[in-house]
Amino acid sequence: MTTLSWPAKDPDEVLDYRIDWTDRLEEDETILSSTWTVPVGLTQNSAVTQAKTTTVWLSGGSTLGKIYRVHNRVITSGGRTFDQTVDLKVKPK
Repeated sequence: MTTLSWPAKDPDEVLDYRIDWTDRLEEDETILSSTWTVPVGLTQNSAVTQAKTTTVWLSGGSTLGKIYRVHNRVITSGGRTFDQTVDLKVKPK
Protein backbone atom coordinates (compact mmCIF):
# COMPACT_ATOMS: atom_id res chain seq x y z
CA MET A 1 0.00 0.00 0.00
CA THR A 2 1.36 3.38 -1.01
CA THR A 3 0.80 6.36 1.27
CA LEU A 4 -0.85 9.23 -0.59
CA SER A 5 -0.82 12.90 0.40
CA TRP A 6 -3.45 15.63 0.34
CA PRO A 7 -2.79 19.38 -0.02
CA ALA A 8 -1.85 21.04 3.28
CA LYS A 9 -4.57 22.67 5.37
CA ASP A 10 -4.71 25.64 7.72
CA PRO A 11 -5.67 24.60 11.28
CA ASP A 12 -8.78 26.84 11.12
CA GLU A 13 -10.11 25.29 7.90
CA VAL A 14 -12.76 22.59 7.65
CA LEU A 15 -12.09 20.81 4.36
CA ASP A 16 -13.26 17.72 2.51
CA TYR A 17 -10.74 15.10 1.43
CA ARG A 18 -11.59 12.29 -0.97
CA ILE A 19 -10.20 8.91 -1.95
CA ASP A 20 -11.16 7.51 -5.34
CA TRP A 21 -11.10 3.71 -5.19
CA THR A 22 -12.10 3.16 -8.84
CA ASP A 23 -8.74 1.72 -9.95
CA ARG A 24 -8.78 -0.88 -7.18
CA LEU A 25 -12.37 -2.05 -7.62
CA GLU A 26 -13.80 -4.44 -10.19
CA GLU A 27 -16.09 -2.82 -12.77
CA ASP A 28 -19.36 -3.72 -11.00
CA GLU A 29 -17.94 -3.66 -7.45
CA THR A 30 -18.97 -0.88 -5.06
CA ILE A 31 -18.06 0.28 -1.56
CA LEU A 32 -20.46 -1.00 1.10
CA SER A 33 -18.82 0.59 4.14
CA SER A 34 -16.01 2.96 5.02
CA THR A 35 -14.22 3.57 8.31
CA TRP A 36 -11.85 6.48 8.92
CA THR A 37 -9.11 6.53 11.55
CA VAL A 38 -8.15 10.13 12.31
CA PRO A 39 -5.18 10.88 14.58
CA VAL A 40 -5.35 12.97 17.74
CA GLY A 41 -5.14 16.65 16.79
CA LEU A 42 -7.47 16.39 13.80
CA THR A 43 -11.25 16.18 14.06
CA GLN A 44 -13.50 14.21 11.72
CA ASN A 45 -16.56 16.40 11.18
CA SER A 46 -18.41 14.04 8.83
CA ALA A 47 -17.92 11.41 6.14
CA VAL A 48 -19.70 10.23 3.00
CA THR A 49 -19.41 6.93 1.15
CA GLN A 50 -20.40 6.70 -2.50
CA ALA A 51 -20.18 3.82 -4.96
CA LYS A 52 -16.45 4.18 -5.67
CA THR A 53 -15.28 7.10 -3.51
CA THR A 54 -15.04 8.00 0.15
CA THR A 55 -14.90 11.53 1.54
CA VAL A 56 -14.05 12.81 5.00
CA TRP A 57 -14.39 16.38 6.34
CA LEU A 58 -11.53 17.32 8.66
CA SER A 59 -10.86 20.27 10.93
CA GLY A 60 -8.13 21.18 13.38
CA GLY A 61 -4.50 20.30 13.27
CA SER A 62 -3.04 21.27 16.60
CA THR A 63 0.63 21.25 15.56
CA LEU A 64 1.74 23.52 12.72
CA GLY A 65 3.99 21.75 10.22
CA LYS A 66 3.03 18.32 11.52
CA ILE A 67 2.07 15.61 9.06
CA TYR A 68 -1.01 13.73 10.25
CA ARG A 69 -1.60 10.23 8.92
CA VAL A 70 -5.28 9.54 8.12
CA HIS A 71 -6.41 5.98 7.38
CA ASN A 72 -9.45 4.74 5.45
CA ARG A 73 -10.67 1.13 5.34
CA VAL A 74 -13.42 0.09 2.93
CA ILE A 75 -15.36 -3.13 2.51
CA THR A 76 -16.71 -3.83 -0.95
CA SER A 77 -19.66 -5.61 -2.49
CA GLY A 78 -17.17 -8.23 -3.66
CA GLY A 79 -16.26 -9.06 -0.06
CA ARG A 80 -12.84 -7.44 -0.26
CA THR A 81 -11.27 -5.09 2.28
CA PHE A 82 -8.96 -2.28 1.17
CA ASP A 83 -6.88 0.10 3.28
CA GLN A 84 -5.41 3.47 2.28
CA THR A 85 -3.29 5.86 4.32
CA VAL A 86 -3.02 9.54 3.40
CA ASP A 87 -0.67 12.19 4.81
CA LEU A 88 -2.10 15.63 5.63
CA LYS A 89 0.24 18.46 6.62
CA VAL A 90 -0.95 21.43 8.65
CA LYS A 91 0.46 24.64 7.21
CA PRO A 92 1.32 27.76 9.17
CA LYS A 93 -1.22 30.57 9.04
